[in-house]
Amino acid sequence: MMTDAGRPHSEAAYTLGPLLCRGDNSFWNSASFNTETSYLHFPTFRGELSADVSFFFKTTASSGVFVENLGITDFIRLELRAPTEVTFSFDVGNGPCEVTVQSPTPFNDNRWHHVKAERNVKEASLQVDQLPQKFQPAPTGGHLLLQLNSQLFIGGTASRQRGFLGCIRFLQLNGMALDLEGRAKVTPGVEAGCAGHCSSYGHLCHNGGRCQERHRGVACDCTSSAYEGPFCSHEISAYFGAGSSIIYSFQEHHNYTFNGNSSSLAALFHEELTLTREIVTLSFRTTGTPSLLLFVSSVYEEYLSVILASNGSLQIRYKLDRHREPDVFNFDFKNLADGQLHNVKINREAAVVFVEVNQNARRRATLSSGVEFNAVKSLVLGMILEPPGADPDTRRAAARGFTGCLSAVRFSHAAPLKAALRLVRPAGVTVHGQVAAGSRCAVGAGPGSRARELAPRLSRGSGYSGPTDEGEPLINADRSDSAVIGGVVAVVIFILLCVTAIAIRIYQQRWLYQKNESDISKAGDNAEIALKSELNMQNTVSESQKEYFF
Repeated sequence: MMTDAGRPHSEAAYTLGPLLCRGDNSFWNSASFNTETSYLHFPTFRGELSADVSFFFKTTASSGVFVENLGITDFIRLELRAPTEVTFSFDVGNGPCEVTVQSPTPFNDNRWHHVKAERNVKEASLQVDQLPQKFQPAPTGGHLLLQLNSQLFIGGTASRQRGFLGCIRFLQLNGMALDLEGRAKVTPGVEAGCAGHCSSYGHLCHNGGRCQERHRGVACDCTSSAYEGPFCSHEISAYFGAGSSIIYSFQEHHNYTFNGNSSSLAALFHEELTLTREIVTLSFRTTGTPSLLLFVSSVYEEYLSVILASNGSLQIRYKLDRHREPDVFNFDFKNLADGQLHNVKINREAAVVFVEVNQNARRRATLSSGVEFNAVKSLVLGMILEPPGADPDTRRAAARGFTGCLSAVRFSHAAPLKAALRLVRPAGVTVHGQVAAGSRCAVGAGPGSRARELAPRLSRGSGYSGPTDEGEPLINADRSDSAVIGGVVAVVIFILLCVTAIAIRIYQQRWLYQKNESDISKAGDNAEIALKSELNMQNTVSESQKEYFF
């Protein structure tokens, strides 16, 4: 940043050297101040003509000094003067100058806040978080240079009064980051690092990801999420070919995770796997009907099925009592087998079920077939030959299976699609037919999409997952042949139109020529009639050209 560039006849030259990747080590470099008399000290801050200071802080105290550096008469200081007030003060030889930012809410809320202060020979400025930046003109009559000679104090003062209680992170002076952690390790009363990052950054973990505290920052645990990535925001999608399926056995996977010292499912399902509540989410894109999107069954022939009927309407069936007919939810307001991406969320609490489609169509209903999902056994995505105890519509959709793209599938804390696409597939997860990991299901969605356009060529190459014991690869050969034939027909039609236009033009010119010859012979030597005839012929030819050669 160039500062003090408004003076007449002034100029500046700046050279940019090689760019170096430093990562985020400085961003999480922090120190905790446990007593009001504790502080860190560094060499004198050299900011004679310009100085900028930036950092993050977190505290529950009502006041405290963040940064202080003294000279004989000059000084520079940043402090939390009151719970809602941060002040930047300095002196360049003619008395103290202050810039203050006031907040409608307290700063001592134990959350991270960002401070940026700058001073040059023209003015000083201070900004905290996203609050309006405050400015103060430089005082007149003082000297230009900020003359400091003492040590730089962080988290305290030279008098060891009004010290700061809390954490300071990512402290930069004129663009250079200070190693707070390194100095804190050898300083009594100060600890390297800060705790409680999740209180400020836990919201970065999306889609059911859990924030985990780290000494340097946070991490997102995506074990119970249907997504992956640093912030559990990368959608996991798969393309299903004809006759393909994924089978997720809860009991086997429960035993596998328990023996592997994992608590992802052990904390959710006990030995009998009886549920009184569950949350189901999935996204899909297809043009095939009927289709089975998801089927969860129990050893007692209780089940949950999510299907697309023959007309493309969404149907959800709960059967929690084998002696009763299933409860059916129909979403027949739209054909969802249109090649577009659709999202479904089911939230059951005992007998009350909430269903949401595309984040706007919501239904609430009460089950009559029971409130307990007893002895949950398995979850299936795709084709099932004989779903146990299922109704005729579910059996019809199960026999057809699913062809298209499924993503972000989650049943309570289980993510079956995510488990099936792992390089090392866990026990209890089986893949049949052609299932290939793909990009987000939303990619490529558009009007007129066809089923074959939803799935790439599935082979043993990149993205293949599972054995090929069922089903055939999806082939786009018929689409390519249709494109070639259509192109040939278009060329032939274009040639015929051109030939027709040329023939019509020749015929009109010959007819006009004969007519004009006849008129001229009748008019004899009348030059005026001959001229009009010539003009009429030119106009007619011009109109003919416009009509057939536009």
